[in-house]
Amino acid sequence: MKGKSTKKAKAASADDELRPEYDETLLKNGVRGKYAERYRAGTNLVRLAPELAAVFPNDEAVNEALRLVIRVADDATRLTKRRRGAGPQ
Repeated sequence: MKGKSTKKAKAASADDELRPEYDETLLKNGVRGKYAERYRAGTNLVRLAPELAAVFPNDEAVNEALRLVIRVADDATRLTKRRRGAGPQ
């Protein structure tokens, strides 16, 4: 049985033709796993709402704003902790 299915697979692949809309020259020099490392590393894309995208012209502007928010939040947390610890005992 295995022999029959193998022959069918070979016959099917021999009859398989590339569609005319594909350029065969672009398919010959492919590199296996070219983007595998990037895929494994993953991605961290964020989609901004249109009204926010209008305010931030590029990714660096968004990053700068987020860093500022983090600094403000850290400062507020430190002040809150300091005030709690400074009270009467």
